[in-house]
Amino acid sequence: MEKYSDLITFIRQLYRTPTAHLPLHAPTFEQRDKDYVMDAIDSTFVSSVGEYVNRFEQDLAAFTGAARAVATVNGTCALQTALKLVGVESNDEVITQPLTFVATANAIAHLGAAPVFVDVDKDTMGLSPDALETWLKENTEVKAKAKVKTKNSQPQPYPQPQYQPVFNKHTGRRIAAILPMHTFGHPCRIEQIVAIAKAWSIPVVEDAAEAIGSWSRQTHCGLFGDLGILSFNGNKTITCGGGGAILTRDNTLAARAKHLTTTAKIPHPWEFDHDEIGYNYRLPNLNAALACAQLERLPDILKQKREIARAYQAFFAFRDWGQFMAEPHDTQSNYWLCTIALADRAARDALLEATNNAGVMTRPAWNLMPDLAMYAACVSGSLDNARWLQDRIINLPSSVRS
Repeated sequence: MEKYSDLITFIRQLYRTPTAHLPLHAPTFEQRDKDYVMDAIDSTFVSSVGEYVNRFEQDLAAFTGAARAVATVNGTCALQTALKLVGVESNDEVITQPLTFVATANAIAHLGAAPVFVDVDKDTMGLSPDALETWLKENTEVKAKAKVKTKNSQPQPYPQPQYQPVFNKHTGRRIAAILPMHTFGHPCRIEQIVAIAKAWSIPVVEDAAEAIGSWSRQTHCGLFGDLGILSFNGNKTITCGGGGAILTRDNTLAARAKHLTTTAKIPHPWEFDHDEIGYNYRLPNLNAALACAQLERLPDILKQKREIARAYQAFFAFRDWGQFMAEPHDTQSNYWLCTIALADRAARDALLEATNNAGVMTRPAWNLMPDLAMYAACVSGSLDNARWLQDRIINLPSSVRS
């Protein structure tokens, strides 16, 4: 169709790539990236101990405004650890959204807990505070603290968070956390979500895997809840091949995060003493070297990505067949993946076929989590908005131009 030909031509002109394959989101590297990696190699500290790991954590905390950042091997491990830190245990439930990458639900399942899927807002594509509040009112009850027995009798080296026990009155399971995700870098209505969570005394962990450099008002995504996480996978805004991080304003939680992700080893010059079952989730120094170099380039990367987003927005301002998904009000999105919404699934599929056949990579939204076999039996609310978006949205090429 001619309208899709116009879009393909526009994207190729935008990226100054008239014929070659255009990826959805490719990383870019400069000499500094290579220099830092070679310096880490020359130091021989290439595993989980090294100055680049410490430097990356300090630089990331400074950029985001976190009290501390704890670097991990990937975002999924960061998310699993963060959920454990707020007390999620086996047989609990965690409220999250159906429109997300599978790692969000997997991190819950890794702890033996079950996700509960609550609808998203159409404009943010993230967890809807209205749907959240409605679901809590209709499906939960609060039980007295004295009636709840701790599931883990093992002594802990750090104090555990204390929250009012809220239970799903249909399944009998405890609602242990709320886990919103900032979809494609657009901040969800996180302040409203946190306010609801506080009213119900439920902890919040933010999946900000896609949202490095995204802000709601003056606060970086990942710093509204008890803990937040970031991802530095190869397709993210900045990358170190893999990599993730836990963000928090709470120094006690940060200390416990670092302890738990470094095999719960008690610091000592030579003794190997561990005081609980921990994880080997520490980011290697070799990856951290690349992360440090990428983080130094982040302001310029974000500037370029906003320029690309503005170009797409201007293109679709004069097209009635596609709506550009702009950053929500009072937020600043990193525009990790520029996204449009079409009229229906047929139009979506036609555009996907036309662009990919032309060597311009586009992709639809993820399959909704309750549509996956392993999560089909999980509790779900009404998912009208999530299904509306799944039928319509497409991600466009969003790489930084080299």
